[in-house]
Amino acid sequence: MGRWLQNHREGVVVGLLLSLVFVTALGAVLLGAKKPAPAPIVIQPISPFPSPTPQSIQVYVSGAVLQPGVYVLPWDSRLQQAIAAAGGATVDGDLVRVNLAERLYDEQQVYVPYQWELVTPVLPTAVPNTSNNVLLAVPGQKININTASATELEALPGIGPALAQRIVEYRQARGPFRRPEDIKQVKGIGDAIFAEIKNWITVE
Repeated sequence: MGRWLQNHREGVVVGLLLSLVFVTALGAVLLGAKKPAPAPIVIQPISPFPSPTPQSIQVYVSGAVLQPGVYVLPWDSRLQQAIAAAGGATVDGDLVRVNLAERLYDEQQVYVPYQWELVTPVLPTAVPNTSNNVLLAVPGQKININTASATELEALPGIGPALAQRIVEYRQARGPFRRPEDIKQVKGIGDAIFAEIKNWITVE
């Protein structure tokens, strides 16, 4: 036996090496078969940014309503919503003399008259207390809505800081106003506000 191993030593060594390679390859194949497949790559779509919340306004509701007070409403609210926020009109409230479809603006006072009132009180228009208000005290003096700064625009009746800034941003994006009526294209300025400021503005 020893002589045979001595004569065939090289063949035995080669056989052992081949067996070792075969066993190693077989083990790798078996391990690969048991390895779980990788999870698929899922690409999630990017959700869009949420749209900005519209600006709210504060209005003072008084007169023939159940709960007079200051109420926060959406910027595009109507007079009917303000009265509803105040608990609705009283039994002697005269809703015929108010425009329930009127669009509201910030710092507005809403008055619901009583049925026994012969004349609805004329409410003062809230004007910001700034030095620019002297412009409105001069007869014939008007504010050029194409050149006035946001601070100067706040001197107009019913125009607060937010609306004044919108006017400036609107003309910067779309150019100067051609007519005073074009200011109604600014978000938040409707017929009610324009009726208050039309005699105080110009485009020239």
